[in-house]
Amino acid sequence: VLGTVLTVARGNPASYEVLVDTWPQFGVVLTRLRPEDNKDPRDFYANQLTVFYQDEGAWRALLGGTQAVDWTRAFQIHGMQDGMYEAVREMTDAKGLQLE
Repeated sequence: VLGTVLTVARGNPASYEVLVDTWPQFGVVLTRLRPEDNKDPRDFYANQLTVFYQDEGAWRALLGGTQAVDWTRAFQIHGMQDGMYEAVREMTDAKGLQLE
């Protein structure tokens, strides 16, 4: 996440965007390529999301209550916090989607 923030601050040549739930006291930060620059909905390599959160509830709210994660596209999520996999698993189960 920090690398993406630095890339954006230095002119953003890779077309990333950084999304936060609130600022400056954020609960979750999500980085991704801009959707308009990422045309193939099946390319899960290009559809990578990187997540860092301080509040698991904020992560779960972002997954289920926003359009920050486009569930119609194949994607990868990168992050290492406790509860990340479980939250994604619960959301995919609720949406009837396949998680690999």
